Amino acid sequence: MAKRVWDDFITERDRKVFEAAGYGRQGKLGARPALLIVDVNYNFVGDRPEPILESIKRFRNSCGEEGWVAVGYIRELLEAARAAKAPVLYSTSEGRQTLRDYGRWATKNARAGEVTDTAGHLGVQIVKDIEPKDEDIVIRKQKPSVFFGTPLMSYLTEMEIDTLIVCGTTTSGCVRGTVIDAFSYNLYVGVVEECTFDRGQASHAINLWDMNAKYADVISLQAAKDYFAGLPKR
Repeated sequence: MAKRVWDDFITERDRKVFEAAGYGRQGKLGARPALLIVDVNYNFVGDRPEPILESIKRFRNSCGEEGWVAVGYIRELLEAARAAKAPVLYSTSEGRQTLRDYGRWATKNARAGEVTDTAGHLGVQIVKDIEPKDEDIVIRKQKPSVFFGTPLMSYLTEMEIDTLIVCGTTTSGCVRGTVIDAFSYNLYVGVVEECTFDRGQASHAINLWDMNAKYADVISLQAAKDYFAGLPKR
C-alpha cells in the first residue's frame, strides 16, 4: 500500500523520531495462524449502514457506515482463512445487565447501561454477514482484550497457533488491547487495515500506526489473502 491510513495524521517530527529509534521494522508471520474477529456485533455497527451520528441514536457504541464497509472486507478475509483451513475465532461481549457488571466502563461513559429497544434486541449478536459456523470458537468477554479473563490462550495452545491475524473493532480499544496481549504472549500478529474500524477517525489511524511500529504488522487485505493462500496445506 503506497498510502497508509495514518499518513494524514502523523507529524514529520514523530516519523523521524520513530525511524531514528528503530521502530516500524517489518516483522514476520508464522506458519500456523488463526483469524480472530474482534467484537463485530450490532452494538458496534448498528443494524444498517447509516451516518454514525444517526446510528448512535439507537446503538450508542456504533461506528456507523465505516463499520459496515469493514464488514464487507472481513467477509473476504474470512473466506480466505476458511479456504486455508485456518481456525476462526470471534469475540463479543457477555451482554451485561447491571452497572456493577460494567466495572470501570460505568465511570468513563455517561451512557453506560443505557439500552434501547433496538440495541437490546440485537446487541452482542455477531453481524449475520460474517456469523460463526459450528466449528468456530466464540469468546465472550467483559474487558477490551480478548485474552483478559477468557480461555483464548488455552485454545491457541491446543491448536499450536503461532500467529494471530486480527480484525474488528474498535481499533483503539479492543483490537489494540488484544494485539498487545498477543504480542506479550510472543505470538506473531498481523492486523488487517481495511478490516479494522473505530468510531474515531484519528484514533483509528494513529493506533494502527503505533501498533505497526511496536506490536504487529499492519497489512493490507490483499496481503492477508495472499498470506493465507500461501500457507502449507493443513
